[in-house]
Amino acid sequence: MQRYFVATTDWISPDKARITGDDVHHISRVMRMTEGDQVICVNSGGQAATCEITHIDSDEVKVSVLEWKQEEVELPVEVTIAQGLPKGDKLELILQKGTELGARKFIPYQASRSIVKWDQKKATKKLDRYHKIIKEASEQAHRSVIPSVETVVSFQNLIEKSKSYDVKLMAYEEEARSDQPNKLSQVFNTLERDQTIFTCIGPEGGFTPEEVEALKVAGFVSVRLGPRILRTETAAMYFLSSLSYHFEELGC
Repeated sequence: MQRYFVATTDWISPDKARITGDDVHHISRVMRMTEGDQVICVNSGGQAATCEITHIDSDEVKVSVLEWKQEEVELPVEVTIAQGLPKGDKLELILQKGTELGARKFIPYQASRSIVKWDQKKATKKLDRYHKIIKEASEQAHRSVIPSVETVVSFQNLIEKSKSYDVKLMAYEEEARSDQPNKLSQVFNTLERDQTIFTCIGPEGGFTPEEVEALKVAGFVSVRLGPRILRTETAAMYFLSSLSYHFEELGC
């Protein structure tokens, strides 16, 4: 069943809502739904309801709640992925798959070894695209919240943003080469539900020694993501998948 996120202002009453924007075209033209068909609507509080379409026109789709659902689909910890700005469209892949795997927030940052530079003139257009990718991935994965994505920040700004988090980790490739690595499983065993986790991932060239030292001074713990060296676009997926397995499959 198709899922749509409905803004607070579009809830006409506790049991009636309207769907607006691009979702109207998706319902009427792409999915070719008609009155009487059912969809899932999610409010701003993360509550999902099975709804019946009662009216469709060019500007909105009206729905009526049939049943509020009881769902547990979010990770029991809140994860922010701080991603060193990668080249090409890799960031879009990270946002899409990271959303599917349960990340709550994404903060891209300009690392010393980032090959590309963030173009402020194109920032608004890029962020709009990023928001669309995340929204669609949230609907596809049946998330109850839409993760946020910030504009690209500097490395120093990144460290400032990390100060309020319970746990701060950096995926450091040198740990994979170490004889006594700081394994991800060891770190996970110290985590508690409802904690906030800030995970910093470097760009294609990895962290510079200066960045590693600055992160350690700021309280980041270096961890390895398995014994192999991962591409930057794979690292967040590995981390989030491992975290999901630890909490949601093993039940830790």
